[in-house]
Amino acid sequence: MSSILTNNSAMVALQTLKSVNSNLQKVQSEISTGKSVATAKDNSAVWAISKVMESDVKGFQGIQDSLALGESTVAVARNATETVTDLLTEIKGKIVSAQEQNVDRDKIQTDIASLRDQIKTVVSSAQFNGLNLVRGTNDVEVLSSLDRSGASSVSASTITVNRQDLTSSAGTFGSGASLAANATIEGGASAVASAGNTAVVTFAATWASGDTAQISVGGVTLNYTATGAAVADIAASFAGQINALGLEGVTAANNAGELTITSTRAFEGLNVQSTATTAGDGTGAITAVNGGAPSGTNTAANSTIGQRAEKINFSTTATVNEGDSYKVTVGTRSFDYIAGKGETMEDVAKGLKTAIDGGNLTGVTTRVTQNSTTGAWELNVDNDGSGSASLAFARAGNAGGVASGGLFGLDNIDVTTDSKASSALENIETLIQNAIDASASFGSAQGRIETQSEFVGKLVDSLKSGIGTLVDAEMEEASAKLQALQVQQQLATQSLSIANQAPQSILSLFR
Repeated sequence: MSSILTNNSAMVALQTLKSVNSNLQKVQSEISTGKSVATAKDNSAVWAISKVMESDVKGFQGIQDSLALGESTVAVARNATETVTDLLTEIKGKIVSAQEQNVDRDKIQTDIASLRDQIKTVVSSAQFNGLNLVRGTNDVEVLSSLDRSGASSVSASTITVNRQDLTSSAGTFGSGASLAANATIEGGASAVASAGNTAVVTFAATWASGDTAQISVGGVTLNYTATGAAVADIAASFAGQINALGLEGVTAANNAGELTITSTRAFEGLNVQSTATTAGDGTGAITAVNGGAPSGTNTAANSTIGQRAEKINFSTTATVNEGDSYKVTVGTRSFDYIAGKGETMEDVAKGLKTAIDGGNLTGVTTRVTQNSTTGAWELNVDNDGSGSASLAFARAGNAGGVASGGLFGLDNIDVTTDSKASSALENIETLIQNAIDASASFGSAQGRIETQSEFVGKLVDSLKSGIGTLVDAEMEEASAKLQALQVQQQLATQSLSIANQAPQSILSLFR
């Protein structure tokens, strides 16, 4: 049926043209924007995912900036610590030169002071954008990643860069809990005396001709064969033999028939061994060798005369925390060391040694050793008596202080005398090792930041690629669709035109 009121063919053609135009508009949008999903109405799920990923990309691009800033800051600190290491090595060369007797130590000291000032300049200027990693103890966090565990659960990850304080500050002694139990004075000594320690060799009262005695002192063996002599003659003979050896710091004397061996060796014990035999009709014997303090008494025929120096033993089990403060009193003066982050009892012992050496106490020398049996670190303090025959000796400890700088003791390096030059040679090794450890720490941190920066760069590229896979339009396909839709549009337009002309044929029926 034909009707002039309803043109079904035109309506069909119009709907077809609208559909073609809609598809054509969508393809043209893909071509102009380059995206198949440009808005939420295109595909809400894919659009939401892509927007979350785009926000992550923006965040990681900010992280790249943070990592670049952190890497530059750490690089400045690493270069500074390496320079400090080189300067300390130069100072060591000067100190070694000062060990000779026929050098101008005052000029060497002037050179050392100049190098020391240069180190301080390097440390104070080693900053990037106002941040100096070689001063202070607070660690620095460098933003390194965003960790997403869900659509709305995001947390930040950081790389911790440990500061390495290379100042020469003394720190501040703490007032917290007592740490005195972590450092004990061996033998409970309350003074550092210059008097030597002794061993007493006791001989039996009756010696027959042919009886022999043998005494070994510091590895040197001495012999005596009795000729019916009195005990006093035996002691006198051995005393003369020992004194004739000229062993450093070792003397012997006959005290009413007992042989007294005295050692003033500062940091070295002296072993004494003795044996006696009879010729058949005698009763000659060495009944005991009694060692002097601090080794105690040994009733056997062997003894070790202890070193003259007094000793502080540090705990092998206690943990050293930042701010732990230890003090040693020698005479009327006290010397402190306050531990930094990550330090051990070895650092505490060496720090106290450096502090005491810097005090320039006449006749006082120090040495740090490790007990081969227990593994405990030991601080040995000796007094040769050139300043005072006896000096008060005590120790203390408290938590809660402000740490000493990593180059603590640098200001007190002095080579103007033999003893000071010797102490300086030991202490400079500690400072060099601290600087080397700081360089290694910064080098490790810088390498980690560089690796993370490279990873984040690749991650950003991967995220961008993933987003593109989700929302980018395939331009080849869009081009083909465009041409097809343009043809369809023309055909739909022509079809609509034909459908609109159909009612015109009805007019011919009324002519």
